[in-house]
Amino acid sequence: MSTVNNTARLSISSLLLAGALTLALATPALATPPGIPGTSTAQAELNALAVAGEGSSTGYSRDKFPHWSTVSGTCNTREQVLKRDGTNVVTDSSCAATSGRWYSPYDGATWGAASDVDIDHVVPLAEAWRSGASSWTTARREQFANDLAGPQLIAVTDNVNQAKGDQDPALWKPPLTSYWCTYAKMWTHTKYRWGLTVDPAEKSALQGMLGRC
Repeated sequence: MSTVNNTARLSISSLLLAGALTLALATPALATPPGIPGTSTAQAELNALAVAGEGSSTGYSRDKFPHWSTVSGTCNTREQVLKRDGTNVVTDSSCAATSGRWYSPYDGATWGAASDVDIDHVVPLAEAWRSGASSWTTARREQFANDLAGPQLIAVTDNVNQAKGDQDPALWKPPLTSYWCTYAKMWTHTKYRWGLTVDPAEKSALQGMLGRC
């Protein structure tokens, strides 16, 4: 009897393990950039941001924010974020992602090709320019555009990123309202870390989004 019971227990354990492995493989990775603050910290940071009217776009160019710089070997910033935010990402000798799965928290879509994924600058480069980065050195702007230490870069659906453009939260928010809290934390923390300003409408929108946390 004990042998039968032990055999049954082993069979059940095997089935449970197999089910857990299947679930783990089927569950897409959630893009989780580092440094997303807690709600109270984000609120304190929002309160501390300087409020000013949005500056001019005069003189702005993406070339003034050198981006996708080399991180190590043949891997650049975009490729680093694709590996960080994806599941089972395979790269070739040039560090380009040849396969994997990417979950976009902005819209809830999952993609199996890196070509369907953009790396979003949470605070867009043009928005940063209008918020104080126009006075930075090119070296500082390059650091901002390739910031892997904070929640400034995230892998998302390409056309969603393109729809966002350079708009701030007063004009654009992620399609998934359930992500608004996290998005506001990421935006606020990035502006706080880099000493950028917010305009009144932007601050009001961020406050409303943090209210969902």
